[in-house]
Amino acid sequence: MRTLYTLLWFLALPLLPLRLWWRGRKEPGYREHLGERFGRYATAVRQPVLWIHAVSLGETRAVVPLVDCLKRAHPDATVLLTHMTATGRAAGHALFGDRVVQAWLPYDLPFAVRAFLRHFRPRAGMLVETELWPNLVALAYEAGVPLYLVNARLSERSAAGYARVAGLARPMLAAFAGIAAQADADAARFAALGACAPIVTGNLKFDLEVPAAALALGRELRLQFGEQRPVWVAGSTRDGEEALILDALARRPLPADTLTVIVPRHPQRFDAVAELLRERGTPFVRRSANAAVPADVRVVLGDSMGEMLGYCAAADTVFVGGSLLPLGGQNLIEPIAVGRPTLVGPHTFNFAETTANALAAGAARRVDDADALIAAVATLRADRALRATMGNAALAFHAGHRGAGGRLWRWLGPQIAAALDSPAGGDAGGGARISPSAGD
Repeated sequence: MRTLYTLLWFLALPLLPLRLWWRGRKEPGYREHLGERFGRYATAVRQPVLWIHAVSLGETRAVVPLVDCLKRAHPDATVLLTHMTATGRAAGHALFGDRVVQAWLPYDLPFAVRAFLRHFRPRAGMLVETELWPNLVALAYEAGVPLYLVNARLSERSAAGYARVAGLARPMLAAFAGIAAQADADAARFAALGACAPIVTGNLKFDLEVPAAALALGRELRLQFGEQRPVWVAGSTRDGEEALILDALARRPLPADTLTVIVPRHPQRFDAVAELLRERGTPFVRRSANAAVPADVRVVLGDSMGEMLGYCAAADTVFVGGSLLPLGGQNLIEPIAVGRPTLVGPHTFNFAETTANALAAGAARRVDDADALIAAVATLRADRALRATMGNAALAFHAGHRGAGGRLWRWLGPQIAAALDSPAGGDAGGGARISPSAGD
């Protein structure tokens, strides 16, 4: 099965540079260090190396406590932080500076993965959430590099997909040195697919410390938006959702002083959403203009990255996108962490347990569609007491679920120490163990 998987990668190989160049039109970071995507690394690193793979923005923020633990426990080790997205790499630089070495994770091609392992020779690797790459996992196993899947999550839908390719998924999951899942349901799904005794440590994203700078940004944005104006944020919206929201607002307009702030999930869509607003004749101001919003303008386009906590802090109510359409939803912890009433749509399977718990705690409410969303925003706009109740419930919910970083480190710390005490792995030229996966 892995041989067929690899063949598909080789068939796609000629298209990969074109894809990076295309994405680089709007996110120039994709055009930087292209050779790293194929296993070509120029920067020498000091040994020993402890490696974390955080694919994108959310995962990169989530590993802050893990990086802190590694640096405290092993100050002489190099922490290597890899990514797949430009936003993730930019966030890593902003968060950690020169405390870590950053690189792209190569595409899951055997020659590229071997070159990565040979260059960095990591003593242990930690993959975050659902970063399941069959060749990477198999070749690290062969090279004697213990891999841990941390803050791991697996939706019911994703588990069903992996079950259909069990010949690929089961040996991959069996090759992990350990899996620390976010919730009991995630651990059960991993175990059913072949993982060996996954444990539950909670969701690292709850350990989010709201920076003072984010709160200050929230105050600054609120002044720009209009200190006395009711403000609601539609955050992390995905393709198609902005049109649904604008249609619903046209059918049931909110009071004229209400400001709607739309923050698309992906920066390459900022211009597309701006064009959508222009086509509908909707006056709007772009956040990037960094200017006061006129009283007669009712929409702001949040065309900035890394400011979601600021947007949430500036809002009275926050809707978490990716959930009006069957896309699985986005992380709702950020608005909850700043104590904002939070709304989600019907499709939250990517964060099913966290969402269910937030709903049960009264920190969030679910809406069935875009019309129900606007109705809920109107209700919260008019009811200060309800906003306060939900906001207090959000803060309590967030506080009650903190501590995942400590639980993870109590389990992972001794294993990292043991990996550092063992002979160096990462020799991709000759396997230290027999891989449970066949073919490359």
